[in-house]
Amino acid sequence: MIKNFPYLPLNQGKAIGTLRVITKGDDLYNVGADDIIILKEVPLELPPVAGIISEKPSTALSHVNVLARGWGIPNIYLKDAEKILAPYIGRRIEFEATAKQYRIVQTNRNTTSKSFSDGLTLPQPDVSDYGLRALSNLRRDDSRYCGSKAANLGHIRAHIKGSNVPDGFCIPFVYYQAMMDRLGINATTLAQIETQSDGDNRKRRTALLTLQKKITDAEIPSEWKHRWAEQWRNQLNSKGVFVRSSSNSEDLPNFSGAGLYTTVPNVTDENALAEAVKQSWASVFNYSAYEARRIAGLPHDSVKMSVFVQQSINADLSGVLVTINPYDIAQKNSSYIAAKRGLGIRVVEGKRVAEQVVYNRRNDSVQRLSSSNETTALQLDKNGGVREVPVTSGNVMNQEQIRRLDQTGQQIKQLFANGEQDIEWAFDNGKLVILQARPYLNGTR
Repeated sequence: MIKNFPYLPLNQGKAIGTLRVITKGDDLYNVGADDIIILKEVPLELPPVAGIISEKPSTALSHVNVLARGWGIPNIYLKDAEKILAPYIGRRIEFEATAKQYRIVQTNRNTTSKSFSDGLTLPQPDVSDYGLRALSNLRRDDSRYCGSKAANLGHIRAHIKGSNVPDGFCIPFVYYQAMMDRLGINATTLAQIETQSDGDNRKRRTALLTLQKKITDAEIPSEWKHRWAEQWRNQLNSKGVFVRSSSNSEDLPNFSGAGLYTTVPNVTDENALAEAVKQSWASVFNYSAYEARRIAGLPHDSVKMSVFVQQSINADLSGVLVTINPYDIAQKNSSYIAAKRGLGIRVVEGKRVAEQVVYNRRNDSVQRLSSSNETTALQLDKNGGVREVPVTSGNVMNQEQIRRLDQTGQQIKQLFANGEQDIEWAFDNGKLVILQARPYLNGTR
């Protein structure tokens, strides 16, 4: 079982940087892209760094590790890391993570020149069309209006018979751009954040919080609110919805953007819908998202946010599947699944260990890597949002569910030109539901 391993390579690679200890989330505002960090807890957001060493085990598909893969940096679990690596804290080190071991030595060398931003470009969105787009009409090419997250789901629903994708609609990029124009948020005003912060991370964060408040406090034009609410009533019968980010900097072949932006769960009334859309827009300026762009050298006004309004489901169990084994990518005919009971929010957060399995379709075998250690699960609250309910221990997934997940994963992989896929899923009353599909990134430096 993974919990008994003293070392686990979540993403292999090499890095050079200064070793620092992150005891609490607030410490992250003291680090930069030239630092290798020891995480005492798994954070919900993370700015780009040179390498990650975690004292808490998490899944290969937690947001932190998906970001590490996208950035091409080493990321490992190391039991008692701070104690073991105490002589190197505050010093410059070379750090290498391989399949069986890690290597750390002190160095005076500078950071390697290659970075995750090499060759990174964002798709240019269409900000001219105000038409709301129902999921049934979305295809891959509609990413120019609605982002890849929403477009990929529409493509799956249209082309994979029997695929269950919860219904929804897209509020395209143009609404975001129109609101930024109304508020005077543009390249010039965004440049002032850098000038005013003068290289101070905490000042930059304060400026970003102020900018986000300007967006969330803004009044949505009544005709927009009426249009969104009417679509919600007519298409989704005013049922609870997840208001999900679908930007032009997520789910890309060369960058996932996992965990950078905000999803609001189980919105149940029209006013709350408008507020949730604003939260999604404002998350373009989440600290970790802003830092990723700043370090990549991407213009801050190059990111646009569309919003996918998707019907809520009260999952019995949920999680993430990868169409290869991320712990051993050379292993053929295998897929990896992480799962928990209830809604899957905690699986991708990575703050608690999920049940993890590797399934081999050639011999129909299951290798359980870890068990879920939770005594509660998240469920939809009838008044909106989510609530915790108690759950019993035992295996989360059975063999038939694992087999069905693998089969569906292979169908989605084939649909997207046989590229390996990272897929969010759920079971709702025994029915397999697909919630997201994006390219699986396995970058190393």
